[in-house]
Amino acid sequence: MPVRTVLERGPKGKMAVAFAIDWPGWSRGARTPDLSLATLESYRQRYRPIAVAAGMADEFDATGRLDVIEDRVGTGSTDFWGISFSPSSSEQGPMGDTEIDRKINLLRACWAFFDGVAGRVSAEMRKGPRGGGRDRDRIIRHTIRTESEEFAKRLGLRIPEGDALSADGLVAHREAYVAAMRAYNRGEGKRMVSWTLPFLIRHSAYHVMDHAWEMEDKDLSG
Repeated sequence: MPVRTVLERGPKGKMAVAFAIDWPGWSRGARTPDLSLATLESYRQRYRPIAVAAGMADEFDATGRLDVIEDRVGTGSTDFWGISFSPSSSEQGPMGDTEIDRKINLLRACWAFFDGVAGRVSAEMRKGPRGGGRDRDRIIRHTIRTESEEFAKRLGLRIPEGDALSADGLVAHREAYVAAMRAYNRGEGKRMVSWTLPFLIRHSAYHVMDHAWEMEDKDLSG
């Protein structure tokens, strides 16, 4: 089975991003559409541990080539960051029980992968242009706080500043986040204006995986 892929171009053509619509977190940006697709393909095996952790290894291993099902223009952030910041046409409306369970399982696997990477890489990171040379703990704080204090607001959650940075606080945030997702999918709560729930799950998974891979690439532990 081909991998259903969305190609998103920045409105000024400066950057593009390609993402696998059925595999939240498997998303890569680059300077051109072709390069973003090639980069996405190159991360296939790096994403595989997520499918394994979610109990979907056989399904993932059976996937074939990338199949672009939508070629769309994104927002200005697509040009600036090479990141998708808006839902595709496949990410509209409520999800069925099977679909939301599947995507939440994959998101949980992304969280577990991030936690595992954070626990084994060096505290000091290899210096480079990305993130101003920030170290491991700054990457961890940024990733957790962005999700708990920014993304969660989309569902009406209000997490006190820094509350998710403790081990117990992080567990509580993630459980509250998942519960809010399920409630939103049932039609509860105020509707998001420009985001949709499938996009929120995908964007959350992407953000976690992007920074997990960043830590892996900058690890100095050898």
